Amino acid sequence: MNQATQDQDQPTSEQFPRAGFRRRFGAWVYDFLLAAAVYMVMGAVGFGIFGVFFNQGLIDNQGYQHAIELQQASFLYSLLIYTWNIVWVCFFFVYFWSRSGQTLGMRAWRLKVQNQDGSLITKKTATKRLLPTLLGLGNLTVIFDRKHKLSLQDRLTDTEVVVLSMEANRGRL
Repeated sequence: MNQATQDQDQPTSEQFPRAGFRRRFGAWVYDFLLAAAVYMVMGAVGFGIFGVFFNQGLIDNQGYQHAIELQQASFLYSLLIYTWNIVWVCFFFVYFWSRSGQTLGMRAWRLKVQNQDGSLITKKTATKRLLPTLLGLGNLTVIFDRKHKLSLQDRLTDTEVVVLSMEANRGRL
């Protein structure tokens, strides 16, 4: 098979339709569960590190006998653990979006986030997508934009979420 025939057999990104709200919501449910797992695991790791610092005297115990008591009583330490967890959840999305254009939930629903020209998004673009993506609320705009099917985060970052064919979705991660 020559290169021209092979190129015709491989659909370009322009041939993939943009994803509607239902598919995006399905992927969001999967990814929400994965993000919750990342949040919990990294919370345990973060608290473990906090506990080691507490037990080694690297953190002033402020009269508390156990690390959990100090962490619960201190707004600063609670905020630190919370921020640690959120950073790891953000890393989860940025890593997958910039590496393959798909999180695990998106792969299950055959979705891919990409630049409008079909190329993978950069880590910087993926990071910019995070805030308007917060809790999936940016995807609600797709309901009102049935023609273009662009979410708030798509519009702000000049990206799109497309539905891949079965063949194009194989082996993407």
